[in-house]
Amino acid sequence: MLLGAHYRVQRLLPLDTGRVLFTVADDGGYGGDPAALESAVRDHAPHVRTAWAARRELHHTLPTATRRLVPGTAAHLTALARSAYLVTDRHRVPGLVKRKGQILVHTPPGTPLAYTGLDLQDRPAAARDTDFAELLAGVDQWDHVVTGDRHATLTYERVLPGRYRTLEYGRPRTDRFHTATPADVAVLRDSLGVPSGAVAILYAPAPRDYRRAPVRTLDLERVVRRLGPRFMILSLTGRSPDEPPEAASDRVVDVSAHPDVMTLCLASDALVTDFSPLMCDYAGLDRPIVLHAEDREAYAAARGLYVDPWTVPPGAVADSEDELIEIFAGGRWCGPRATRLRAAFRDRFCPHDDGRAAERVVRTVLLGEFAEPRSVPPERRRPVPAAAVAPVAPVVSLPPQPAVF
Repeated sequence: MLLGAHYRVQRLLPLDTGRVLFTVADDGGYGGDPAALESAVRDHAPHVRTAWAARRELHHTLPTATRRLVPGTAAHLTALARSAYLVTDRHRVPGLVKRKGQILVHTPPGTPLAYTGLDLQDRPAAARDTDFAELLAGVDQWDHVVTGDRHATLTYERVLPGRYRTLEYGRPRTDRFHTATPADVAVLRDSLGVPSGAVAILYAPAPRDYRRAPVRTLDLERVVRRLGPRFMILSLTGRSPDEPPEAASDRVVDVSAHPDVMTLCLASDALVTDFSPLMCDYAGLDRPIVLHAEDREAYAAARGLYVDPWTVPPGAVADSEDELIEIFAGGRWCGPRATRLRAAFRDRFCPHDDGRAAERVVRTVLLGEFAEPRSVPPERRRPVPAAAVAPVAPVVSLPPQPAVF
């Protein structure tokens, strides 16, 4: 009751145009698009102070230059009431009664390949207990929505209709792909236990939110055994904390609890996925992507697809575990055809990625400068290279499999 009264009083006081409050889903720590924007605020609008609301146990993830707040405290409610700018990846900021003059920047989770927003009304298994009225109430609070490509812009404007302005400037969280150095990549790989010279495969399937139990479509230990000692797998399957780890070997590392997915992307040499929008982020790295899904039809039927990756693949496609092994063992994962497919996919879904997306957002929203969205020429889209990119010689013998691209 006292905190509620405190928040009401603070809302009567003037807005502070020199303050930005950041928050992410589940009151999480520093990461994602909000983290990239927070860093850009300090770099390009140093007169503006930043604050981040996160659970106390995650405060160690925050930079020392930003104020650390615990959600629900008086200090947090003061910032919520008086900050002129709010940045979040949540559909709705808990407790926010938006004031006239407050500017809310929303960063969506990524390029929507599967149905989202109002389109989920026709997909009850995937929507679960979604409150669509509450969803639209949150959208009504948005002033700007940051997107990375034209498909994302058009989709979000249709399925999350509102009065907001779309900033199709690229994905701020992938700016690191262009600003990181090979030395940075080496440090990240070492922190994850990736040996020098190893080919690290990031395995990141989309969640099956229409199923109660997790789906395991790959035997990861078998895959690395068949591929040989040069390969290892970073498994990002989104398991809950009470589930057992994926495996116990040093060549299959369960990274589901890692706080920063972009770090995992930078540390890896290739991505194996199915329908995850992470492939659109990863394409900006210009590193190999391989598709694998043995429940493709079931996923499409339950979730609904705007873009079927199998019709516009970002690289080689495996229809079985054995074919996936053959793709890596035989070098097709980084072969010329996979490279051409990835280039076309990258042109479509990463047209603005050049390491300056966060800067463009900050200059537009905080500094009042206009940044016309435009495609970045290839010579300016040069991300940091992978640590291991050379094709490897076949190390297993499998029955011939038909190539599918």
